[in-house]
Amino acid sequence: MSELSLRPEDWIPHRPPFLLISALTSITPGHEASGIWTLTGDEYFFPGHFPGRPTTPGVLMLEALAQVGAVAVLADPVYTGRIPLFAGIENARFRRQVLPGDTLEMTTTMTKLSARGGKGHGVATVNGALAVEADIFFILADAS
Repeated sequence: MSELSLRPEDWIPHRPPFLLISALTSITPGHEASGIWTLTGDEYFFPGHFPGRPTTPGVLMLEALAQVGAVAVLADPVYTGRIPLFAGIENARFRRQVLPGDTLEMTTTMTKLSARGGKGHGVATVNGALAVEADIFFILADAS
């Protein structure tokens, strides 16, 4: 088997400013993917969230976990030509702020996967400290 690309752009259609994965670190097709999102402080949302106290929005951290999960799904050849679309979130918990200069280390593991959609569990940490975790539901649509 050939080596899998660790470039997020090779797997998902997202592009800046909405590509929220700086790099992928591992992919197990159809099961799990891991990646990082390094927050430089220059991101478009920091000036307004919040002025004088920049904090990464929780909904964007959830989206980043979903994007990592999408890589896990799309790396499986069974899902070629498909795109995972957000269908829901359960059990989301935010445990620490993610600030400019932090690197969010993310892993999303598929807990259910079928031809119609699935569910994954995402966990993100900063320096080993839990930042956010959630169960992410998605449906699979045709990419075209």
